[in-house]
Amino acid sequence: MYYARFYREEISKEDIVRILSAGRLAPTACNKQPQRIIVVREPLNVLKVRKAYQTFGSTCILIVCRDKRDSLIRPFDGKCSGDLDIGIVCDHMMLAARELNIGSVMVGLFDPVIIQKEFCIPEYIEPVALLILGYPSAGFFKPLPA
Repeated sequence: MYYARFYREEISKEDIVRILSAGRLAPTACNKQPQRIIVVREPLNVLKVRKAYQTFGSTCILIVCRDKRDSLIRPFDGKCSGDLDIGIVCDHMMLAARELNIGSVMVGLFDPVIIQKEFCIPEYIEPVALLILGYPSAGFFKPLPA
């Protein structure tokens, strides 16, 4: 099985802001914008994330959560738009990262209870995805042409 690896080089604050801005501009159901994003850059906090899932050597992880109070509920069957909204937000951030030659891995298979506890996240905020960012090691993908 092949796993992505990232160089330990830090992503600039400006690039993180660009990536987050792409997520902020992503469409969500009725423009509810239920996403809440925790930027993890401190080494001790990266270790906290590693308790819930591997980080592939990344120095920057976005914990993408949804505010349960702000999601649209479809009246016909009670289906919540939150997970779909978070997927769209992550997709926009991943595309923005790619434009900056930053690799990304979106992970849904992590232990949300550990994340909630380690980062003191309130109960009404649900961790939905980890967006692991970094400069890819050789062979991960080729840089985009200038």
